[in-house]
Formats: sequence, C-alpha cells, structure tokens
Amino acid sequence: MRILDGTKKNRFLQALDQRGANDLAEIEPAVRRIVNNVRRNGDEALRRYAERWDGLGESECVRVSSAELQTAWKETPAKLQSAIKQAAANIRQYCEWQKPEEWRREIQPGVNVGQLVRPLESVGCYVPGGRYPLPSTLLMTVIPAQMADVSEIRVVSPHPAQATLAAAAFLGVREFYRIGGAQAVAALAYGTQSVAPVRKIVGPGNRYVTAAKKLVAFDCAIEFLAGPTEAVFISDSGDPVLIASDLVAQAEHDPDALCILITSSREIAKTVQKEIQRRIRTNRIAAESLTGRGAILLVASLDEAVETSNRIAPEHLTLPALLAPFVRNAGSIFLNEFTPQSAGDYISGPNHVLPTGSMARVRGGLSVLDFVRIISCQEISIEGIRRIAPATITLAEAEGLTGHAESMRARYSHA
Repeated sequence: MRILDGTKKNRFLQALDQRGANDLAEIEPAVRRIVNNVRRNGDEALRRYAERWDGLGESECVRVSSAELQTAWKETPAKLQSAIKQAAANIRQYCEWQKPEEWRREIQPGVNVGQLVRPLESVGCYVPGGRYPLPSTLLMTVIPAQMADVSEIRVVSPHPAQATLAAAAFLGVREFYRIGGAQAVAALAYGTQSVAPVRKIVGPGNRYVTAAKKLVAFDCAIEFLAGPTEAVFISDSGDPVLIASDLVAQAEHDPDALCILITSSREIAKTVQKEIQRRIRTNRIAAESLTGRGAILLVASLDEAVETSNRIAPEHLTLPALLAPFVRNAGSIFLNEFTPQSAGDYISGPNHVLPTGSMARVRGGLSVLDFVRIISCQEISIEGIRRIAPATITLAEAEGLTGHAESMRARYSHA
C-alpha cells in the first residue's frame, strides 16, 4: 500500500475525481445484445444464457420453488439462522425509523398542502452469487421493500447459495429466480414468460449487471450504478490493527476495490502499511486490491483529512465522531475506530447497498425512500383563492400562459 504526499498525492486525487461507477464502454455492446435478445425472445434467450453462465440445469426450473426455499431454511445451522434473524431485526427497525410520513398543513389561510406516501407496485432485487454468496444483500434489498409495503418483490441470483435461499425463506420471499447477469436485469425490466416485469431494479452486481442496469434505466427505474467497493479511514492516532483490519476487509470484496487511509501522522502511516503487508499474505484478493489501488495519504491536519474525504466522496468512511459534522459526501459513516465497517455490511441496521464512484456527492445508500413515491397534494378554499389568485394571475400572464390565468380568474370571480 503506497504512502503518498505532495505532488503524488495530488495526482492520485485528480485521478479519483474522474472515476465513475465503472468503465462500461468496452462491454456495453455485448450487454446490449444480451438485453435485446431477452427482450425479443423472452424465456428462450433467458434460459440459454442461464444454462451457459448461471449453472441452470437443462430440466431445472428458473423459479425456485417454495418447498426448496423452506428446505434451505430448515437445513440451515441454528447459529446462522440466529444471525439472519438478528440482522433482519436491526435492518427492519432502521427502515421503520426511515419511513416517511403523510401530512397536511395550512401553508396560508385557505391553502392546505400535504404529501401522500405510496409504495411502488413491484421491485426486483439483484443478489450477487459469484465470488461470494451474499445473503446479507438479500436482507438489505428485500427488507426495505417489505417495510415500504411493496406488494410484488422478485429476487434474482445466479446459482444461489443455501444461505441466500434460507434468508429468502425467512423473509417470506415468494418469487426467487436462479438467474443473474445482464439477462436477469433484462428479464426484470421487460418481462418474459417466466418472470413478470418490475417497476424498479435494485442491488449491486458485476460490470455486466451494472451495464445492463444503465441500458434499461429509461424503461425501468434503478437506484444507482454501483462500482467496486470503496473505503476511507481517517485517523492520526488510532490503533493500526483496527485500521488495517477494516481496509483489508473492504479490499477483499474486489481486486478493483479502492481503500484509503488519510492521516497527518507519518508514524501511523508506516505502522499501518506494515500491518497491512502482514495481513494480506493470506488474502489474495485484498492483496491485489491494496497493492494496485490502495493508498495512504499524508495531510497536514484532520481538517484537511475531512476535506480530502469529501472530495473523494467514498462509499464507506470511518472517522472520529467529533469530525462527523464536517462530512458532506459519504455513503455511510462509521464513528470512531472501534466501529467496524463490517458491522454496516451485515448487522447494525443501515443499508450496505451504497453509492460508489463519487455518487455519494448526490445521494446516500438504499433506503425505504427508494421504494415509495411521495405524492404532493393540495386543497384550496374560497378564502384561499381570494388570497392567491392575484399573484397567480400575474405570474401566469408574465409567462404568456393565458389559459392558466383564466383558470384562476374563473374561480376568483366566484370567490
């Protein structure tokens, strides 16, 4: 893991400013062919891709049966069942606190305004099943949808692990499909004979999944395009073991993961560098990530450290709690070094589907809000018309919209 300061640090940050969710250009033509094929040919194309890439057997049903889901839960060790239950309870409680409320208020005499909250009718939850099975992602995508009262929830996951099927069974998921990649995204977006289309697709995936979400985004809503994992740790006097363990933990997600320590202490930088070298000897993916993309940035102060982090806009950010008020851009923050980022990945409650590629500059992680529509409403009485008509007519006439002015004038004349 490189230690950078001065000009080298500035060049590194300039390169990060240009990063996006992923460099998808080279694979978009292939992904477009897959998406269009599934859109035109439905199950025929979907099955062909699933048998080639998702491990689907020739006689195997695309949809996982309810009996198979229940068997997976029954055969899951009690210790893992307990962990799933604890994580689900915390995620559900956090979502309950997130839920928006309906309200109505009088904004001026006779003019009442408010908002209604309505769930999306259907969503598709993508759960990766490649390098690592991720039952935690099933919990993080399905539970917010359930808490938002989405009536139709469809889960897709290639060659799903027993733990993923067990988590689905525990949550009462009724539709689970053993498909993945761009073909699964296309099936969710446009529908096939086996998979009904959804209004929105959420969940992380590989470059092909991300490219497919980008291609269907104007036909089916998505939450955001997620790239490789990112983690920033700010510390000038922390425990090198705790710092290194968090950076290695996030680095093992992906060889392209971006993991950074920002510190004003050269001593901490060197000690963490040595601790990371020791820890990555037995973790090949983390070693590839931290050697290729990891960095320790030396800054003059903690204030500069926070500003540097705000510029990076990382997915995960650990820093002293006293610095939290100065954070502007981050997917999820972890206060003080004793709070492990892995807690957010699994069990503390906040969602682990988070913005990457500097997308944290404009939004936070997946939440209940991603599964509902906020609908404005208003009611105006005769008294209200008397109060707002003159200004409304003036504004409408200034825009040259005489019909708008007349619709208000018609009411004003009877008020």
